[in-house]
Amino acid sequence: MHLCCSVGSLLLLLFISRSMDGSVASTEEILPPTIQKLMKGYNKYLRPFFGNGPVTVGMSLDIASIDTISEINMDYTATIFLRQRWTDERLCFDGNKSLSLDGRLVELLWVPDTFIVDSKKSFLHDITVENRLIRIFPNGTVLYALRITTTVACSMDLTKYPMDRQTCTLQLESWGYNVKDVVFHWTRGNQSVSGLDHLQLAQYTLEDHYTSESEAVYETGNYPKLIFHFKLKRSILYFILETYVPSSALVVLSWVSFWISQSSVPARICIGVTTVLTMTTLMMGARTSLPNANCFIKAIDVYLGICFSFIFGALIEYAVAHFCTLHQPNAANAYMYGQEMQEREDEMNGIVTSIGSRALRARKREEMLSRMGSTSNPTPSESKEDINSSQPQTRCTKCMSTARQIVRCLYCCKVENPHYIDNYSRLTFPLSFIFINLLYWTYYLYF
Repeated sequence: MHLCCSVGSLLLLLFISRSMDGSVASTEEILPPTIQKLMKGYNKYLRPFFGNGPVTVGMSLDIASIDTISEINMDYTATIFLRQRWTDERLCFDGNKSLSLDGRLVELLWVPDTFIVDSKKSFLHDITVENRLIRIFPNGTVLYALRITTTVACSMDLTKYPMDRQTCTLQLESWGYNVKDVVFHWTRGNQSVSGLDHLQLAQYTLEDHYTSESEAVYETGNYPKLIFHFKLKRSILYFILETYVPSSALVVLSWVSFWISQSSVPARICIGVTTVLTMTTLMMGARTSLPNANCFIKAIDVYLGICFSFIFGALIEYAVAHFCTLHQPNAANAYMYGQEMQEREDEMNGIVTSIGSRALRARKREEMLSRMGSTSNPTPSESKEDINSSQPQTRCTKCMSTARQIVRCLYCCKVENPHYIDNYSRLTFPLSFIFINLLYWTYYLYF
């Protein structure tokens, strides 16, 4: 049984090889004489200059479009024209004109095994035919061009979002040939990349771009690498109209409650709760276009947090003011309350003064007894009673002094007129918000 299977597999391989040889032979028969002469004895599985040093491959890019830049997936999608040039001494021919071949004939030639390093998904356009270009020059130079759409990863720092600047790259490497076999270089330096001047991006503006050459170091060896860097600056106008202006307007709306009477409980509570809920919805909507799990505290999160704090603070301000109003229903009683506190303080001062006078008399009595000790020694029981009576008085004096200080502190914290809280808030809240905005925009725009 196993012998039959082996014989069948061998016959199948022979059939496939015969078919491939036949197809290659038929392809060579339909080629022009010049191409047939070039292809005679040509082995596409061996690179040019095999055994005589590396082959140099020059590259250039034409950026047709950058379709999307996604912060959620941290990648961008671009359509590019990739052009590669190298010299193959086996393809030299007589003449002064280049030969433009059908892109399908690339299967007969050796081509570099170039790939895009950080590509997540790529495809070669094939409408109406595969978008390939092959051109051979008399000196053996080969031009190989492709039209590719690729989605490339781009690591983004969203700390200053939406006032951020991102630097993305497009890296080209050789898959199997190391630096001893293939050398990559940009054909015209920074001018090797074109098409960026005509790009129109939705949320970004292109600030700068440049190219670099390096080597990729892996366990299997060093491989040639070309890198195209481009810097993007996010346009903030959209976010100002979409997020910053509405959130600031909600903060200003929460201040309207400071001009409403404290007795209008439903009106002030309605403004406070409505602005808090609206601000919460705005904060949730601002995060829909961002990664769900990230460790960045973004600039827009900081601003929305500031706005939410001011709106919530306005609601708390009314709660405090209303609480003080319940304990002092009539603001005219503030004067009477002050008089009452003054009387209590005077009474406390009188108690402390009387206790102090008693302590003074006790000290004088102790001095008198000490003077009389030279003439007549007092009994131990009498001296012990005097000492015991003076110590409680001293402790009581200290306790009363501490109680007096506590009463003064409570009196300072007491609001005489609850309506003053709204008056202070009308000035404090706007000034604080303006000051924090100055610090916020200065930091994120210039640092």
